[in-house]
Amino acid sequence: MKHTYTVTGMTCNGCKTSVENKLNTIDNVLSVIVNLEKAEALIEMSSHIPVSELQNTLSDKYSISEKKTSNERMLASTTVEKKSELKQLFPLFLIFGYITVAAVLINYRPWNGAGFMLDFMGLFYIVFSFFKLLDLKGFPESFKMYDPLAKVIPIYGWLYPFIELSLGVMFLMRIQIPVALFITLVILGITTIGVTKTLLNKKTIQCACLGTALKLPMTKATFIENSIMIVMAVIMLIKAYN
Repeated sequence: MKHTYTVTGMTCNGCKTSVENKLNTIDNVLSVIVNLEKAEALIEMSSHIPVSELQNTLSDKYSISEKKTSNERMLASTTVEKKSELKQLFPLFLIFGYITVAAVLINYRPWNGAGFMLDFMGLFYIVFSFFKLLDLKGFPESFKMYDPLAKVIPIYGWLYPFIELSLGVMFLMRIQIPVALFITLVILGITTIGVTKTLLNKKTIQCACLGTALKLPMTKATFIENSIMIVMAVIMLIKAYN
């Protein structure tokens, strides 16, 4: 059986010869061919030899590891990306959790489903507008990267945090709820269109949902977050006019 290994630390033909000679001393090794330029070692063996045994044979100057196939490298890269993405989105999940728990606590005794949705939307807007207002200069630039209306009307990006803040107050204070629901459908509907296009085009950009203070990637979580608010707004509008 033949296996290809990556060998780092080799700098000259002397290193190449040293690695070949050391590996050839191992029992069950039939032949060793080292490629200095590729930093690889092709080892033919009669039975499997652990990488740890190969490493122990070499000096500390060299490091040997089994060469991964292209599929294995792609799988490892995808796994790292997913872990990194989840880590980046943790603040978003945490804030969503706090908002949900707060809305439940306000309405659980006695349970009020309509009140829960109104308070959830109100807290959502208040909290998210807070993060946007932390960097009012930077937010419009990030927002117009994916929001269709902000691209056409730049001032809309500047006004958006204040629109969210106003909607939050309206929901929490129960002021003109039908109007607030309609505005929610319009502004989040427009943003969701932009988010969907970005995700379909597989563009890697920063999500401005929590402003620029937290570096969040544009992911499906952003789409789901907007969709939840849109669904709640639709449900409440149906109730309001029935």
